[in-house]
Amino acid sequence: MNEDTFRIAELLLADMKCSHVLMTLALEAGGRSNPDLVRAMSGLALGMGQGLDCGALSGGCCVLGLLAGRGGEDEPEDERFADMLDEFSGWFVVMAKERYGGYTCADIMGFDPALKAERCPGLVGDCWEKIREILESRDVDIAHPPRPASDGELQP
Repeated sequence: MNEDTFRIAELLLADMKCSHVLMTLALEAGGRSNPDLVRAMSGLALGMGQGLDCGALSGGCCVLGLLAGRGGEDEPEDERFADMLDEFSGWFVVMAKERYGGYTCADIMGFDPALKAERCPGLVGDCWEKIREILESRDVDIAHPPRPASDGELQP
């Protein structure tokens, strides 16, 4: 077990949901905290409350958005962002269908506390690992993601 595995377990034991955990890990990796952003992730929890897309899928996409997405009217998104989303989402759907028969929260844990406890920690860990792999393959430092300069060019 690595440090991330322990932190994931700690956050899940504190009753944080998959989307909360992934965003918290991303913020902590950059030495930041943002309770409002973590709170906003609640809207993704438990498949948006209806067993729809897994919060680890939608939360992972939000983490990628935090690191490479657009930050305002005058800030372009990283040109690699769409590919990052495609890679993460595509990986998640294939992986979840193979393991659980589908990629929705209902498919994965079916609102069963025993299945949630069994499946979600590993699933969140796998998603975090995949996110880090995607960022690393594009030379995006999770602690210091590139931000656009005043001329719109991305700066490391």
